[in-house]
Amino acid sequence: MKGSWTSLASVLGTLAFCQTLLQSVLPPELRMASFRFLKHALGCYYSYCYFEITDTDGVNTNELYDAVQLYLSSFVSASCSHLSLSRTRNSSSTTFVLSNNECIPDVFDGVSVQWKHLVMHGQSKPSLRGEKRSFTLRIRKCDRDRILDSYLDYIMDKANDIRCKNRERLLYTNSHGGWRKVPFKHPSTFDTLAMDPEKKRDIMDDLRDFMAGKAFYQRTGRAWKRGYLLYGPPGTGKSSMIAAMANFLGYDIYDLELTKVRSNSELRELLTNTSSKSIIVIEDIDCSVNLSKRLKAEEATPRSAAHGGKDGNNNTITLSGLLNFTDGLWSCCGSERIFVFTSNHIKKLDLALLRSGRMDIHIYMSYCSYPALKILLRNYLEYEDKDLGEAVASGLRETIERAKMTPADISEVLIKNRRNKEKAVSELLMVLKARAERNEKDGGMREECELNGVEEEDQEKRTKRRGLWTAPKKGATMTMILAVRNIFL
Repeated sequence: MKGSWTSLASVLGTLAFCQTLLQSVLPPELRMASFRFLKHALGCYYSYCYFEITDTDGVNTNELYDAVQLYLSSFVSASCSHLSLSRTRNSSSTTFVLSNNECIPDVFDGVSVQWKHLVMHGQSKPSLRGEKRSFTLRIRKCDRDRILDSYLDYIMDKANDIRCKNRERLLYTNSHGGWRKVPFKHPSTFDTLAMDPEKKRDIMDDLRDFMAGKAFYQRTGRAWKRGYLLYGPPGTGKSSMIAAMANFLGYDIYDLELTKVRSNSELRELLTNTSSKSIIVIEDIDCSVNLSKRLKAEEATPRSAAHGGKDGNNNTITLSGLLNFTDGLWSCCGSERIFVFTSNHIKKLDLALLRSGRMDIHIYMSYCSYPALKILLRNYLEYEDKDLGEAVASGLRETIERAKMTPADISEVLIKNRRNKEKAVSELLMVLKARAERNEKDGGMREECELNGVEEEDQEKRTKRRGLWTAPKKGATMTMILAVRNIFL
């Protein structure tokens, strides 16, 4: 044993002497060149290559580092025992981060890779927090050219999806030419939305195709946007539908109040300040501003600009400006955006606003049907089909279509009696029958009035009260004057 230690000491002394001799004889440049040559020679026999992704502070942040951290956090918690936890601002979930020198494997397109997280302290150029963080990717040399670029693109896309899912969604509203935001926490989803299930599935499929349609829209030369028109009687769930779409997609909502927009240029400015992955909503567009006819809107522009509106807002927005907002060149300034218009009276809207390309899908929000009623009973009373008696279910099925009640009206009946489920169902059935009888009675009276010519007279009176009455033609006016003159003569 003593001889072995003596030999080892001799070898170490010889190596130290050679190192000192080389440093004193060989210049630094030659030593570095020799080291690179030796490393390259050994690398020819090594089957892996390594890529380092470093975290940087300041303005030029390395987005790839953040993307890798988010991507690995999506599955790292199940395979590692030593993790660091973090939660960023405006995020609703905890992020799992690899600790120092921890490794994790991954598979992409059938190729196995390995990630390693390194945290180095006391470097010559430390970051603002006094340490250097990096991820090291290990890939086989034979697989580098085949998957490296596509793998990194995949990581960036997955990280964007995770950010969109975890961050807090926002609701924006326009004020004084800009946007103000508040947290959006509406609980509506497609599961709780009172609508025919088949129609909901069609809408959800269309939204999924839109989210995954980036390549399709680029290939066809179309702007990555989609237009939905929700129309129907008040209380049929148009606002709840918008909230369900936002929660399903994970998008922010921009609620545009047209009465606060003073000009077409301000409308364009608001559009350019919206973000991608958002839903731009204009509710009750039929009564927001006068957009029923293009000509009337255009003729009203100079007069409004000169005298201002009654409320002093000097609103000069026109139908042409709104059309360019939804489908003009300015609508292409962002991507992955959805336009949603709502209206209680679709016949009042200009046809140019309803065509495909602006409003691609028209969704009629109808009165409550029996499939929608079953969803409401499940939401408020936790009732399924088997919980209802055969007589009660048959009565609801027969009267719901004739009652023509909105989901909002039915929900109110269920809410106030939710503590007594049997009472809630019986009172709902009674209300539905009363509404159905009233509708049938009103329908019979309406038919009788139409036969007696009362409907036209009432319609003219209502038109005059609204200030929309137009005078008879010139020839009819002269005939009336001559008839009155003959009577007095």
